[in-house]
Amino acid sequence: MLKAFSMRLGEVSVTRAELEGVVKGLQIAWNEGMRRIVVQTDSQTAIKLVKEASNRHPHFILVQEARRLLAMDWQVELRHVYREGNFVADYLASAGHRIQQGVYLYDEPDSLLNYWLFYDLVGIETSRMIVS
Repeated sequence: MLKAFSMRLGEVSVTRAELEGVVKGLQIAWNEGMRRIVVQTDSQTAIKLVKEASNRHPHFILVQEARRLLAMDWQVELRHVYREGNFVADYLASAGHRIQQGVYLYDEPDSLLNYWLFYDLVGIETSRMIVS
């Protein structure tokens, strides 16, 4: 783990929270000098919005910022990962509810984050039924 963050957003929609996470993650990665990254989100909606949303979408300002960041001189891949396959992201999102406000940066993992990093590293997943 190079850097992680949790963010307290207050009462917002799930889609807005995911877009905020994508944008903040891109900003942090760029500011830390990372130039090859993979952004993982469990929100297919957020990925689709970044790729396709029109300027009439209620979250278009966030979409526009994500697009601006993605267009910078670096390699970024947006990837969908089911929540059950990314325990770290789920832990960090939950941790956002426990902080006062704003953004909390992790330069090093705490003991619980280390636990979930191990789960993700070895590929432990929980079951999920997908209906198509």
